[in-house]
Amino acid sequence: MRVPIEVEDEKNEAMGPDEMETDAVAEKDDAPEAKTGEPDEDAEERARVEAAIRAGEEAAERELAADAGKLREERDELQKRLTDVEDQIEAAKKEAAEATDRMLRLQADWENYRRRTAAERLAEKERAAEGLVTNLLPVIDDIERAIEHAGATEDDAQLKQFVDGVCAVHAKMLGVLSKEGVEPIDPAGEPFDPLAHQAVGRVEDAEAFDETVAQVYQKGYKMGEKVIRTAMVTVTYGGPKRPVEQPEESGDEGESVEKDEA
Repeated sequence: MRVPIEVEDEKNEAMGPDEMETDAVAEKDDAPEAKTGEPDEDAEERARVEAAIRAGEEAAERELAADAGKLREERDELQKRLTDVEDQIEAAKKEAAEATDRMLRLQADWENYRRRTAAERLAEKERAAEGLVTNLLPVIDDIERAIEHAGATEDDAQLKQFVDGVCAVHAKMLGVLSKEGVEPIDPAGEPFDPLAHQAVGRVEDAEAFDETVAQVYQKGYKMGEKVIRTAMVTVTYGGPKRPVEQPEESGDEGESVEKDEA
């Protein structure tokens, strides 16, 4: 006779044969699968891919670093060239400024030289003309004395014609000198001017103003504004003092004075 065997689980429960078979199947399903070669091959593949990626990244980094170094070298070279060009430009500007300054100085020197030589030529011309006129003045004096002496003699038709001819020559000579700016100084009756007159005597005259030219012994001459020969004259004394000439006031000043008085 068979005796049934009771199997207790962890909960001390009795399990039948069917239940035991079901549990065996469940345990078989829950057991870990046996390791095969497929998972190991996937890990190696992933490791190789990661290594290749790392190698590519490192190579790219090295290439980028090399390119960056080349770019830095090119930048430094270009900067050096730019600095050299800037230095050359500054040097060229300095040379151009110095050349311009030299040119301006030369131009100013040339203008000064041109004006100086023109003034010297004009002064030479004036000195030469002045010397010529000075040498001619005694001749004019002689002509004038001859005319004066001939006019004091008896009437003579031929002598009068001769005197008229001499007077014409005298007038023509004075006309030529006048074109050169030469003018006679004949100050009879004018106030005595020590800069243009040379007093050779004094004449008492109570009716004439004091220091008035009474008589001209020899005419003076001036060339432009320069007196090349003073007139030889006699001067009066003993008369009244010459009144001081007051400068004339302009109409505008007179009107302003009237307005102020009003």
